[in-house]
Amino acid sequence: MDGLNLMSINIYLKDAFFIAAGIFSAAFGLESFLLPNRFIDGGVTGISLLITEITQIPLWLLIIIVNVPFIFMAYKAIGRQFAIKAIIAILGLALVLVAIDFPEVTQDKLLVAVFGGFFLGAGIGLSIRGGSVLDGTEVLAIFLSRKWGVKIGDVIILVNVVIFMAAAYLLSIEAALYSMLTYLAASKTLDFVVEGIEEYTGVTIISDKSEEIREMIIGKMGRGLTIYQAKGGYGKNGGHNEYDVIYTVITRLEIRKLHIEIEKLDKKAFVVMNSINDTKGGMVKKRFLNT
Repeated sequence: MDGLNLMSINIYLKDAFFIAAGIFSAAFGLESFLLPNRFIDGGVTGISLLITEITQIPLWLLIIIVNVPFIFMAYKAIGRQFAIKAIIAILGLALVLVAIDFPEVTQDKLLVAVFGGFFLGAGIGLSIRGGSVLDGTEVLAIFLSRKWGVKIGDVIILVNVVIFMAAAYLLSIEAALYSMLTYLAASKTLDFVVEGIEEYTGVTIISDKSEEIREMIIGKMGRGLTIYQAKGGYGKNGGHNEYDVIYTVITRLEIRKLHIEIEKLDKKAFVVMNSINDTKGGMVKKRFLNT
């Protein structure tokens, strides 16, 4: 078996592990926290939970039914392989909900909201790390973004506003408020699982002392970098000069250290930073959850 096949098998095994772990985490959050206490979440999962509360249709069945149009959107907007993985993950979650009876952990509303959201968000995040999805809200947002040009974040917010307004009307104001707390816990956990604590930051540095800064980044920071020539413009008369621009990628935990070291070398250095969700290759340390 050649190296390419071994790499493909390794990738598939990692994806399967993340999806399976996500399924069990989400199922535990749903059955041990949210369902017994009539709490809901945002997104497609929240829609399924809300319908379950007002109709008594089993949650496992609703998770399949409600996600059908979103799987179709996933096929159209993202691709066949992603849609197949989404089908497997959603059917797996439904099967676990039917086959395993998770015990109720607590009836404390605050604990239910926080930890129910935590396990559900972790489950959705792990499935995303495996190249799949347990909640079709992001798929809907991507689909509408490509079709109508709307912002992905705006679509997600609008969907959740409608869900929580429905919860306030059909259940109670208190249930809706606790469900919003559940959603916040789930979304923050999802972000942590997908992006990690070491969210990357791209840094562009323009300085007259670019050579000293280059040596500092390589020597003290232990990071790789790219240097490219640029030409700047300034003043009313359009004056310009040429200089070296440094670009490097660090974790957000290293931002303070980089600022201090640059300040020592050049107080007038122009520094621009932008968030990066993930990187591959180079000298950037990878996270444990990276696939």
